[in-house]
Amino acid sequence: MSHYPRPMGKLIGELSKLPGIGPKTAQRLAFYILGMSKESVRELSDALLEAKEKINYCSACNNLTETDLCIYCSSTERDRSIICVVESPKDVIAMERTGEFRGLYHVLHGAISPMDGIGPDEIMLKNLLPRLQEGVEEVIVATDPDTEGDVTAMYLARILKPLGIKVTRIAHGLPVGGDLEYADEVTLSRALEGRREI
Repeated sequence: MSHYPRPMGKLIGELSKLPGIGPKTAQRLAFYILGMSKESVRELSDALLEAKEKINYCSACNNLTETDLCIYCSSTERDRSIICVVESPKDVIAMERTGEFRGLYHVLHGAISPMDGIGPDEIMLKNLLPRLQEGVEEVIVATDPDTEGDVTAMYLARILKPLGIKVTRIAHGLPVGGDLEYADEVTLSRALEGRREI
């Protein structure tokens, strides 16, 4: 039996369905929301509904957008000869924060994971191949540095290299300010593999 009135229990239950939100955090959020003004709660509710109704996937790269093409695909100032393949829209934002990449993106919305039954057909790869016919010279694979990301990168390299397109993988290594003695073997190995001439 719940210790809360039914609407409060329902709110806690719905909040706890969100990723990373356990029962205690859901409870804290529910109490916070109850302390908000009705106008603030209405604005939150409206923002949730508007995002759900108006946000869709870019028809070219699968990034989040309000229009047919996202801001990167519709820009005339992006380098169309390079496509950076990432796992999620959050990765696009991370890449943009560096200020270094000026090409286009392709968002997979996942990674290949045979253990979880996720193969190439379960991620958004189908619209990548037609884009390569438009003068693309290099595909940068920027998937996560984990088993699924590596499997996805190897798969992409295997299907793209025969097309004569340069396929590169972002280097993985030590964080700035990190100490070698605290780095694990895999991180050190990747740092060595990703080394460049100075």
